[in-house]
Amino acid sequence: MDNKDTGLEFDQQRIEKLEELRTAGYSLYPPVFERKNTIAGIRERYSVAGHERSEDRITTSGRLFTVRNHGKTIFADLGDQDGKIQLYIRKNDLGAEQFEFFTRYIERGDLIGVSGHVFRTKLGELTIWVDQIELLAKALLSLPEKFHGLTNVEKRYRQRYIDLIVNDQSRETFRTRSRVISLLRSYLTDREFLEFETPVLQPVYGGANARPFTTYHHYLDQSLFLRIAPELYLKRLIVGGFEKVFELARNFRNEDIDTQHNPEFSMVEIYEAYRDYHDMMALTEGIIAHLVYAIHGSYMIPYGVETLDFSPPWRRLSMEEAVHEYTGIDVRSADPVQLGKIAGEQGIEGYEQAESWRECLFLFFEEFVEDKLVQPTFVYDFPVENSPLAKMHRSKEGFTERFELFICGMEIANGFSELNDPLDQLERFRRQDERRKAGDLEAQMLDYDFITALAYGMPPTGGVGLGIDRLVMLLTNHSSIKEVILFPQMKAEQDRIPRGGEDTS
Repeated sequence: MDNKDTGLEFDQQRIEKLEELRTAGYSLYPPVFERKNTIAGIRERYSVAGHERSEDRITTSGRLFTVRNHGKTIFADLGDQDGKIQLYIRKNDLGAEQFEFFTRYIERGDLIGVSGHVFRTKLGELTIWVDQIELLAKALLSLPEKFHGLTNVEKRYRQRYIDLIVNDQSRETFRTRSRVISLLRSYLTDREFLEFETPVLQPVYGGANARPFTTYHHYLDQSLFLRIAPELYLKRLIVGGFEKVFELARNFRNEDIDTQHNPEFSMVEIYEAYRDYHDMMALTEGIIAHLVYAIHGSYMIPYGVETLDFSPPWRRLSMEEAVHEYTGIDVRSADPVQLGKIAGEQGIEGYEQAESWRECLFLFFEEFVEDKLVQPTFVYDFPVENSPLAKMHRSKEGFTERFELFICGMEIANGFSELNDPLDQLERFRRQDERRKAGDLEAQMLDYDFITALAYGMPPTGGVGLGIDRLVMLLTNHSSIKEVILFPQMKAEQDRIPRGGEDTS
């Protein structure tokens, strides 16, 4: 086979070796291998092994990472998902034919199965004394050079499979991510929350202010949207009588890509009847503190140059308090002309369109405060203009019972006392829809079916959405969301990936 026949850059020498084996009738790519021992299991079982070979045989498998040939003796490193172990291969034990097969056809990167006995070298390294080898899968591409690994950041993201093979830290990051999701699910189910799945393809998008992805269903002859949030469907479940619900959701937002945003991302949304936003703050604090301690064994964890302290209780302050503390400005009573001058000097976008001092408060918060909230901090009581799904504040006119959690300047969670007044919700949807029709690509649609659901009565309810990707960033000490998403969205390589049709969103 010639590389030009594939359009891929295979290692031609490896292709030739594969063809030699095929011609010789060798059984290539066998369908199964009976692995009796994992590398972690071997290490645990023989943790006190001596220098003599064990009497019992072990059989394991994995990828070959290094090969050090010393003539009639070979040392190599075999790895699986749990780690690596050294192999000791002698011509006298393997036999001349198998030894020649190994030296000629098996290379770094190949997947092999081995059998033999365990011992420790004079240097104390646990090693398998191999007497049988089977080739399980021939690698037709060479792994990155062992001392440098895969260091090209873009290639690490585009070809995550290589990154996972050669970078231990990357594998550990995604082990942690898997554990976070498992712990999160257990935390909620242990407290009698029920997990549900709601539609990803939706006829009306809502639950957040974001630009959606649009597609078209030919049989239904209608446009559909990838969900930007599961919120409105989960609240329908509260209307239907379920009182404690959650969903681990994949959401899609047609927005910029940067260190904190990916068009496809993960979050958990949680709703509980007869609770409010104070209860949701307590729940959020409990979940995250539990995860931090379970992963790190401490509430104190490093993040960049910071040491984050997740010991409960966390700091709480209203948005007005936050802006006043970090800017010295009392927006409620400040001179609008002076506020406008400050906004102009700082280049605050959208200030000219602000119709109330509360909207100015929100813009000043985003500009001057968010990035300064390093330790876990709840900011609560948001302007109604920026909170179309939150209940009106019980005592502060023009505000809602909404909070956001910030850590290291990132929004990690967003929660409300949920709006359950159908007439109020209808009016807010109408204002959102007007903004959408006027060109605001992030404004929400008017969801008549959701209003109908509310009209049947939804109990007082607290809800919160928690960003899983950003939380994993914090728990694994990564500053880019691409490091914690297995296959992040990347700009297409012109020579490899078709770009598809025009954007219809």
